[in-house]
Amino acid sequence: MRYVKWTLIALIVLIVGSFVHYTLPQHDIVRVVGTNTERTIIASNRAMFWSSGEPTRDVQFIQTVKTNGKTMEYRNEDTGWGWPPYFKFDTSSLYTEASDAVSNKANPEWYSITHYGWRNEVLSIFPNAIAIKPVSGADAKVVPWVNIIILTFFAIVLLLIWRMWVQFRERTIDPLVEDAGEAWDAVDDKADAFADSARSKARGVKGWFSNLRK
Repeated sequence: MRYVKWTLIALIVLIVGSFVHYTLPQHDIVRVVGTNTERTIIASNRAMFWSSGEPTRDVQFIQTVKTNGKTMEYRNEDTGWGWPPYFKFDTSSLYTEASDAVSNKANPEWYSITHYGWRNEVLSIFPNAIAIKPVSGADAKVVPWVNIIILTFFAIVLLLIWRMWVQFRERTIDPLVEDAGEAWDAVDDKADAFADSARSKARGVKGWFSNLRK
């Protein structure tokens, strides 16, 4: 039973952690190398990783190279009023900014791209770019203030929920368990007393028959 409990807890943590990591904004320092629009067929098993829309549609992409030399591609789609709640409606403007930010390896210009989501080549999914802004260089650091504020808020909420649960358990559940334990002890004591009485009567009957045989 203990293994089932910890397996369930680990599964919940994994699911919640994956959801949070996918949803919260992330920042990559990159060099933009190109932009393009591709006719894309989105399979039903991948639709949850794309913005809502037709399964076959034109999707804008931003092609970049990270500071470590690895490539990274981002899709550029509006989120609208849906989830995640980034309320992105400026796809065309972001595409123009990204196109204007293209630079080559000889004269690199570095940008911070804010995005959410994952890149997975097997599933053909791409993170969705939210914003792009120039930075001082490849070694620039971006402090994730939004993530810090959101995670701190949720940590406080979880702490409050935990404290409420502890107080509820101390005031309601523990007394019930204690009363049930006392009731069970009382029943057990009565059972022991009944058993002792029965044994005493049995000994009396046995002595009575012994006296008769004499």
